[in-house]
Amino acid sequence: MPMHDWTRVDDGVYHDFHTAWIAELRKVLNRGTLPKGYYALAEQQAGPFGPDVLTLRRPPAGDPERDESGGIAVAADPPRVELTSTSELKAYVQRRRTLVVRHRSGNRVVAMIEIVSPGNKATRQQLGRFVRKAVRVVSAGVHLLVIDPFPPGKRAPQGMHGAIWDELSGEDYRQPAERPLTLASYAAGPTNTAYVQTFAVGQPLVAMPLFLTPERYVKVDLETAYQGAWEGTPDEVRDQLTGSTA
Repeated sequence: MPMHDWTRVDDGVYHDFHTAWIAELRKVLNRGTLPKGYYALAEQQAGPFGPDVLTLRRPPAGDPERDESGGIAVAADPPRVELTSTSELKAYVQRRRTLVVRHRSGNRVVAMIEIVSPGNKATRQQLGRFVRKAVRVVSAGVHLLVIDPFPPGKRAPQGMHGAIWDELSGEDYRQPAERPLTLASYAAGPTNTAYVQTFAVGQPLVAMPLFLTPERYVKVDLETAYQGAWEGTPDEVRDQLTGSTA
C-alpha cells in the first residue's frame, strides 16, 4: 500500500490514524517479530515525545545486562537501507546526566518506536523538545526507531532525522528533495549508528531494523502495520487522502 499524504487532513484525523498505527505495530512486534523474552507495550504520551511503543525484555538469568540470543546479527546480515552513518557522541552529550525510568515489572526498556506527528514540528520549542528527548534516549543506551511521514519544514529543513543527527553527532545530513519522508533507526552505544531510508508519498513502507543490542536487531514490518491501521479508516478520510487535489 502506498504512503498517503497526511498533510491533506487535519491533526485530529491524523491522530486517530496514529493511534491505530501504534496498536498495529504492537501486534506486529508481539506476534512473531520479537524473540522470546521480549515484548512490546503501547505507552501513553507523557508530553511531546511518546514513546509510542516500548520494547521491553526480562533480563536473562546469569547476565542481567546483556543478551545475545534472538534477533539478527548485524555482522552476518547488515540492515539494507539507503544510508548508514556512525558517529561518536558529542562531548556535551556524553557529559549530560540522564534519568533512566524502568518499567515497574522490573523489566528494562531496550528500544522505542516513535511516529512523528505534525505537533512535533509545529513550533521551534516542540521540535527542540522532541529532538532533545530523542538524543537523551539514545544517549542512555536505548535503541530508537523514528517514523516520520511528514516532509521537512522551515523548522526542520532536513527532516526530523536531520535535526536528531545534528544534535547527536554535529554532522550534516541532506534530505533528498524527491524523497522527503524518512525512516531512521538508531543503534545506541559508545558509537551510535543511524540506518536511514527515505521515501515519498505513493511509495510503500519498507521493513526497518529495530535494535535489541548494538549488534542484533529485528525487522519491523511497517507496511503490514500501516495496512492494518488503514483498514479501519473511515471512508470520508480515505476520500480526502486518495482523491484528487485538483
